[in-house]
Amino acid sequence: MKKKPHLSTVLGCMLAAVLAVTLAACGGSPSPSGSSAQEPDTSTTDDYALVEDGKLTMISNFYFPPFVSMSAENGGDFEGFDVDVYKAVCDKLGLEPNILPSVQFDTIVPTIKQGGKADVSIGAVTITDERLEEVDMTDPYMDSNQAIVVKKGATATDVDTLNVAGTQVAVQSGTTGESWVKENLPNATCVPLDDIIQCLTGLQSGLYNAVVCDLPVAQYEIKIAYSDLEVTTEIPTGEQYGIVVSKDNPGLTEKINQALKDLEDDGTMDQLEQKWFGTTL
Repeated sequence: MKKKPHLSTVLGCMLAAVLAVTLAACGGSPSPSGSSAQEPDTSTTDDYALVEDGKLTMISNFYFPPFVSMSAENGGDFEGFDVDVYKAVCDKLGLEPNILPSVQFDTIVPTIKQGGKADVSIGAVTITDERLEEVDMTDPYMDSNQAIVVKKGATATDVDTLNVAGTQVAVQSGTTGESWVKENLPNATCVPLDDIIQCLTGLQSGLYNAVVCDLPVAQYEIKIAYSDLEVTTEIPTGEQYGIVVSKDNPGLTEKINQALKDLEDDGTMDQLEQKWFGTTL
């Protein structure tokens, strides 16, 4: 037979139970002064993955000045308008820049889609429906058009005179310039090359009759290195550049969009445009 507990023991147990309920009702642990009991706002958390912790890893084709290139004066360091934009985005996100060696332009979208090598790509990449089927792209940060470039004194200088059999039109492989030539100059031969420097040098030496490329690139290169070439036609394609991000990383796209907005609002984008183009675009 079990021994009955003493009355004082019973009263002690009842008092302990009442105190426990009272403490639970008060929340158990105190909240900081002025804080709310609501759940934290998950939109402010860094809900994205990175190839390397603390770093925003970027790939690009670094033969597309003035957007992305390698400086001969600074030991081959990366430079350009888009390099500066990328580094400013890194600063806004509190991440360290991590730029990988140059890749072919037409491998960029597949690489970002596959994941595991780079988080983003920036380098005058036009936002297109085809690319958006494979990857995410940020809000646009610059507008652009295409351009027809020929040697000064050339007789074939526009769509009508170039769109004939035997005409060789050089483009950078995988670009919107290549797509435009195939659609609008079907009678000419489209010659895809690895980078825009090869295109312009080939045009200069007489290998090709024309080059189709992004207008800001054409204007920049003619000014600094190819004075015997000229833009004869500005093609109003109405393109917009964006930063390439994996579809599996929507949180990163969101954070970069906010960073781009902040860079626009605080005047950084205007400063970088002045630095690289001599004007705001």
